Amino acid sequence: MDLDMVKQILESASREEESSLDGLPHKFFDPFIMQGIHVDLIEPGRILCSMKVPRRLLNTGNFMHGGATASLVDLIGSAVIFTVGAPKTGVSLEINVSYLDAAFLDEEIEIEAKVLRVGKAIGVVTVELRKKESGKIFAQGRHTKYLAISNKLSSKL
Repeated sequence: MDLDMVKQILESASREEESSLDGLPHKFFDPFIMQGIHVDLIEPGRILCSMKVPRRLLNTGNFMHGGATASLVDLIGSAVIFTVGAPKTGVSLEINVSYLDAAFLDEEIEIEAKVLRVGKAIGVVTVELRKKESGKIFAQGRHTKYLAISNKLSSKL
């Protein structure tokens, strides 16, 4: 495939969705990914959630999209930082996801996030996504965040 064809594919896909995407509400993305999440357990340093894989999060291969998986690592990994008393989660410095298997439509999955360390400026968490019935891990992530530091300078900005 030549470069012009790759460019055409990317640009045509963006044009097809442009009118419908522009009408979406502000902050649409997080609820799009998180809708259907049930928090099964929450304790200091740990969150365990479950959900059925919905059709909206499938890729063209009819299994859970890698971007949706990475977003769950980001969102639930950020949430677990609050469980240890951090007032803010700041911005992502690094997100790493290993895709080990596939999760399919209506399959019940678990997402477990654990704090590895939360210091003054950096927080590090792990997030495992498992098939609920078998316990088999289908994705494993690690998320590092810069925690917004409150100080006199930043409060004046």
